[in-house]
Amino acid sequence: MKSRNKTLILLGTGFCLICLLALLIGAPGTAAEAELAESEILIEECDETCLVAEDELPTGPEKRYAVVAPVGKQTIQMITQAPRLDTLEGKTIALVGGSFMAGVTHPEIKRLILEHYPTAKVFVLDDQIGAAGPFPGPGVTRKSVEDFQKKLKEMRIDAVISGNCGCGLCTIKETGSSIAAEYIGIPAVTIAAPAFVAQSRSIAINNGIAAPRTATYPGAFSTHTQEELILNTREVVWPQLLEALTKPITAAEIAESRKALVGEAKDIVFVGTVDEVNKYFTAMRWSDGLPIIPPTIEKVEEFLKFTDLPWNESVGILPIAYRNTLVWHVAVNGVMAGCPPEYMPLLLAYTKALADPHFRRTLASTHAWTPYCWVNGPVARQLGIDAGQGLISEEKNAVLGRFINLAMLNLGGYYIKQDRMGTFGYLMPWAMAEDEEACLTIGWEPYHVQQGFDLNDSTLTAASALLWGNNLTPATTNPRKIMELIAWDVVEKQQFATGSGTAVTYRTILITPSVARDLARGYQTKGMLEEALVATARRPAYQRAYANYWANPGSAFDPAKYPFEQHLKKIIKDEKAELTDLPAWFPKIPGVEKMYTVAVMKRGMNPILVTGDADRNKVQTMPGGGYATIKIELPSNWDELMAERSYRPLHEYYLKQ
Repeated sequence: MKSRNKTLILLGTGFCLICLLALLIGAPGTAAEAELAESEILIEECDETCLVAEDELPTGPEKRYAVVAPVGKQTIQMITQAPRLDTLEGKTIALVGGSFMAGVTHPEIKRLILEHYPTAKVFVLDDQIGAAGPFPGPGVTRKSVEDFQKKLKEMRIDAVISGNCGCGLCTIKETGSSIAAEYIGIPAVTIAAPAFVAQSRSIAINNGIAAPRTATYPGAFSTHTQEELILNTREVVWPQLLEALTKPITAAEIAESRKALVGEAKDIVFVGTVDEVNKYFTAMRWSDGLPIIPPTIEKVEEFLKFTDLPWNESVGILPIAYRNTLVWHVAVNGVMAGCPPEYMPLLLAYTKALADPHFRRTLASTHAWTPYCWVNGPVARQLGIDAGQGLISEEKNAVLGRFINLAMLNLGGYYIKQDRMGTFGYLMPWAMAEDEEACLTIGWEPYHVQQGFDLNDSTLTAASALLWGNNLTPATTNPRKIMELIAWDVVEKQQFATGSGTAVTYRTILITPSVARDLARGYQTKGMLEEALVATARRPAYQRAYANYWANPGSAFDPAKYPFEQHLKKIIKDEKAELTDLPAWFPKIPGVEKMYTVAVMKRGMNPILVTGDADRNKVQTMPGGGYATIKIELPSNWDELMAERSYRPLHEYYLKQ
């Protein structure tokens, strides 16, 4: 009889499977236990040691699966926080930050402190103290944090109030000051709008603060008048601040932050039908809510065949949760996403990219940068990662995008409404490939070759975008005119609507092969095209100032104290505006030959990819965050493994320069 692989669960005398699962899952009263209690798993209590094979688990009408967890262990140890203050009387307090109308709320907090505690000393947004900014991960130092902590000690600060948290990135920054203070024994509290309280707490817990204190401001700061800001600060925020700084930390607070702890990588955490597994994983926040493939040990081990790395090797301590992500956990999430096992080298490459700050810096923002990736090299062609019409919607691309979504959740620790703060949510991540054969035909280098890799190396580039659609369709073969049209499109597709945020941002530019062919007649390399775009894609300084003044992504300006005309002068100075000819697409204005314009592009920030429908004239510009390109490492027996799955050898997919 043919032998079968069996996953054995050893149950000691007097323990049934349900008891073991309860021990693995956690303490009574957890969400996990509640889900387990609702399941229909019925196994008799046994009086002696028994062995249960996975494929012999009770099945009933449906097959049941013994599954493992997709998350690694938390690595940062919780610090012992200093006792809270007994009173604010006679204490020295620093109000730091500066985001989201802090110029109004912080002075009012100072007034309230001195009204109730006349002997207190208060520093408000003091340049001497500054702010810590985002708190660094393990083994990383940041000068701004060290300088901030040094100033707190020198000025004998007794408590820190930081704020205001009103966006995904500002919350990371303002919470960082509170974390830095707690690390040197100074009680702290962070002020946040309701939607950002969970994010602030999560950031602090992930960085070792067991009982972070927050004060909730009732609403969106920048939509409130000065009178509303002062009234809410006095009546709603102030009582919370006082309690946060003086109420002792309790054991219950500390216990709350430890609920997410998991066991060993290969522990069976649940047994159930497909529906029950999906319900359980959603309850544990291990799923994005779409159906997953149950990650059994047998399925995970199929993925492990496609890497030379041992299953228990750490791929990295990944921010923002700082979990120890093993090769095993990468494979688990690959199974859940529905990827084939041979995708494992790509999944490992993306996981390594998650550790790169150039790529992940923006992923928590309310502006909703959606992560995505593209693949270069022979492996993309061998696996069939699509670079043609409909590319991101093709099955082989779509499952890689699904892995990204689960990796954000389980490997990085980004949770919707907690650490991924997109105001209107996120697109599903996508994946694609570059059409390298088309690149070589017209004389352009593929992206990975531009980055210093060999033509037949395989790489994965992780990126993020603020939008996906809106194609440009050049109706000309004139390379200069096509370039001007792309430059106009670039100016229109800024970071945030109206271009109110950072003046110069990253952009990925997708060009179909037919348009790339026409462009190559005037721009022999991608670099030459990028240079022309940088010189041409300029925006009127007045437009830039108007957007940044009236749609500022942080605080609103007070026209009575800081008029628009003053801001326009500041933009012209700070962003090095130049008197230039009117942009080619601008209507001609009688008597106006030149105007002040600002650059919106910079060399090296604009990947140009030849991809998409070869029979259509399209260009698509996607503003977003930075990039991380990782070499895809294949196992030594790759060709042998792939032959077993009916793939041709890798060398057949090599290209010649």
